[in-house]
Amino acid sequence: MTSRPVPVFDGHNDTLLKLEVAARAGRPISFFDRDNKCHINLPKAREGGLAGGLFAMFIPSRIEQDITVSYDPNDPRHFAEVQQPAALGVTMAMAAKAMRIEREANGAVAICRTGEDIRAAMARGAFSMVLHIEGAEAIDKDFNALEVLHAAGLRSLGIVWSRTNLFGHGVPLACPSSPDTGPGLTDAGKALVKACNELRIMVDLSHLTEKGFWDVAGLTDRPLVASHSNAHAVTPSARNLTDRQLDAIAESRGLAGLNFHLAFVDPQGRIRLDMPIEQMVRHVDHLLSRLGEDGVALGSDFDGCIVPQAISDATGLPALIEGFRKAGYGEELIEKIAWRNWVSVLERTWS
Repeated sequence: MTSRPVPVFDGHNDTLLKLEVAARAGRPISFFDRDNKCHINLPKAREGGLAGGLFAMFIPSRIEQDITVSYDPNDPRHFAEVQQPAALGVTMAMAAKAMRIEREANGAVAICRTGEDIRAAMARGAFSMVLHIEGAEAIDKDFNALEVLHAAGLRSLGIVWSRTNLFGHGVPLACPSSPDTGPGLTDAGKALVKACNELRIMVDLSHLTEKGFWDVAGLTDRPLVASHSNAHAVTPSARNLTDRQLDAIAESRGLAGLNFHLAFVDPQGRIRLDMPIEQMVRHVDHLLSRLGEDGVALGSDFDGCIVPQAISDATGLPALIEGFRKAGYGEELIEKIAWRNWVSVLERTWS
């Protein structure tokens, strides 16, 4: 008899964008169709034990030309600034898509706004969605959109993606590279952090320059969280976190989520589909050494990245859990990494 998979609450995916891309291309796909080519859909989630996660609403730079979830890190067109009205329109479309999924699921999917919502959904076997913005291009300088999106369920916000916007600067997708690649937050960005604190919206540090990271650390009264960033000491990508950053996250009782993207896991930043799960465990080992058992989680970047063949999609999550077991992790630690740490930090952020 096959044992039930360990439940996973994941810190980052781009599934809503992938569904929006398909719809805009005239080939709509269903979240309820197992064969819809997404890393995450409801049947795959159930098979792999994925109980829910933060669902990003990310706006690609080339939204008016050829909206896509694939990026050439050497093509500047993919990193051009995005205007707020266009970004808000597509963000609204993705939020509406999540709400339609919840309605059509008849109780099998829940948009969660509190930790209690997540725990209740998991207890009854429903799939949890938490609405997240990756790159705050949709937010205006007066924060009117922030207020409305929060009322609609937004509970997490990444200030930047790997480009510049009104609020700050993102790191390039470069390896080897320090994350100290440019300026930090603008005055508008500092005001955005304070507004998120007031509304109890989690501020996500992934994609920020190192100066931006320290700007947030000096402003926020909430735990420091990087939803999908790995250890720079293992893979020296600008997208990963230095030990000094990890120590600050630990001091704040925050969290970092393991990103599955091959270029952020491989020591040389290579795309190797046959990369073994043991290399992912190396990152988790290092994160645990700096953050402790309560500060490490998963932030897969499903549907927005290239994952190892050993994982493939949400159905491969049990393989990662087994990799933790082979590394000697106990079941209590595995549950913390798989879901408990995310729920805990969200509860402390939202309270």
